[in-house]
Amino acid sequence: MRRLLLLAEYDGTHFAGLQRQREGLRTVQGELERALSRIGALPKAVAAGRTDAGVHALAMPFHTDLEGRIPVEKVPEALNRLLPEDLKAVAAREVAPDFHARKDALWRAYRYRVLLRPHPSPLLRHRALWLRGPLDLPAIREALPLLLGRHNFLGFAKEETREGARELLEARLEVLEGEWGLEVRFYFKGRSFLRGQVRGMVGTLLEVGLGKRPPESLRAILETGDRRLAGPSAPAMGLYFLEAAYPEEKLKPPGP
Repeated sequence: MRRLLLLAEYDGTHFAGLQRQREGLRTVQGELERALSRIGALPKAVAAGRTDAGVHALAMPFHTDLEGRIPVEKVPEALNRLLPEDLKAVAAREVAPDFHARKDALWRAYRYRVLLRPHPSPLLRHRALWLRGPLDLPAIREALPLLLGRHNFLGFAKEETREGARELLEARLEVLEGEWGLEVRFYFKGRSFLRGQVRGMVGTLLEVGLGKRPPESLRAILETGDRRLAGPSAPAMGLYFLEAAYPEEKLKPPGP
């Protein structure tokens, strides 16, 4: 039995989310586990986190156990013959037998894309949030550092029953400009995130950029954890899970 770290990329548009749900709902985990069972792996894949319906991923880590003799480097190719077009394996490696994709993650990173231009994009309608703009980018940049550090992020979360303290390691704004318009990208890196936290933060920051609230209003949300003080959650289509990091000793396969 070999434990694998599997990286998967997916377009979340037509999935009901990552996590396996009731019968009849199409999920990333469900599709992946069906394919794993056909290549000699145990039909169980544990992800580094969870994404809601409509959210995408560039390199979502899963761990799974492989019983068959297939070489690890051939696993992505074998899986991709079985997986649908909107879900593909991009890499696989053998790791320590006790590696856990969720519990061992040192941090996780997300991106949120916003397209600013007068007219919507048919190509990005499921890939980015479209706003006519403009946004006050200096005001957003003033607000972002308030999110850094350890805070109670319940004010940005949704349907969350866990304790709200989380540590945000990075929060920044990236701006891409071209003839096609202006794309604003929010980047967040943290040890872990509450359900809906990133979309809640983005929705509130967009209100700052639209002049609907001052940057310092984020302080009260973090101090109280009151969801009513924050802005609406940004739509799912603009959110991407980017990557996660792990301790080097967990990424080493067992010796001979």
